Parts: sequence; structure tokens; C-alpha cells
Amino acid sequence: MSFILRDATLSDIPVITGIYRESVLNGVASYEMTPPGEAEMASRFSVITGKGYPYIAAIDTDGVLLGYAYASAFRTRTAYRFMVEDSIYLAPEARGRGVGKALLSELILRCTDLGFRQMVAVIGGAHPASVAVHRAAGFEHGGLMKGTGFKHGRWLDTIIMQLALGEGLTSDPEPGLYPDTLYRS
Repeated sequence: MSFILRDATLSDIPVITGIYRESVLNGVASYEMTPPGEAEMASRFSVITGKGYPYIAAIDTDGVLLGYAYASAFRTRTAYRFMVEDSIYLAPEARGRGVGKALLSELILRCTDLGFRQMVAVIGGAHPASVAVHRAAGFEHGGLMKGTGFKHGRWLDTIIMQLALGEGLTSDPEPGLYPDTLYRS
């Protein structure tokens, strides 16, 4: 499958909303039960990109959006400012074709370039494909939380995986790097 990666834009929101809707209704990656509409998805997009986090789209050669990925704050307390959480969602026809791996790889590069030091994946439903793509990217198992959600008539576990970015925790962050501007308390 041939595709390119580019920054997602507000004009992508209708397709992004559809991809996320399918995931909410049929999958376990999101613990939301009711899919949000376009206005809510546009608001979420604006909050994430407005804070300077990367939001990436994968587009096939026909211009069809296959999936998207973004980084966002893991937590909003200031001490967490060098850690991001990744999110990846794919259209059903894009799954198992390297799109998720490419999106994650690009997200890792962009977050490293922005000065973040840790990336965490919070994998709902302990989804095997998501675990595999994160493991292939170098993420390590950080923990298992049993029975964190109840969806589709069953209890779901959540797996936490973590990847050090750049120098990770081997050095102090330099003052003035990008994440310092995200949170002020």
C-alpha cells in the first residue's frame, strides 16, 4: 500500500471523525461508548494542535485518508511536560498494511525533535496489533491494568507501554526547550 504522511488539517476532520466513529463502535482502542460528532472532533483537534503537538494523517495515492496519529499531554501537571501520549487510529482497510507503523515512527521523530523525553501508549483492550506495533517501535511494557473498561459485553484490560525519546532520562532537559512552553503553573 502506497501512502504519504502529512500534517492533518481541519479539512480532514470529517474523515477523521468517520475513522474514529468506526473504532468507537466496533473496537476497543477507545473506551468512549458514543462516537463524538465533527464539531467535537474539530474542537479536540484544535486543542491538540493549538498547543503545538503533532497531528499526522496518512493519505493514499488517490488522496484517501487512511489513518491518523497524534501526540498529546499524558497529564497536565507541569512535571509531566516532557512526556506525551500517542494515539493512532486507522480505517479498517488500512489495518495490517504498515500505516500504523509509519504514523507511529513519524510521531516519535516529531516528538523527539520537539524536545519530549518520554512517550507512553495507553492501549485499550490490550489490543494485540497495537501492542505489536509499539513493541516493534521500541516501546517497553510498563504495566497491565486489569478490568479498566467494560465494553462490548466484556471487561477490558489496558496495557501501558513506554519509549524514551532522545536522551530520555539520562540528562536534564535544557531550559527553554519546547515542552517548557506547554505548561505554566
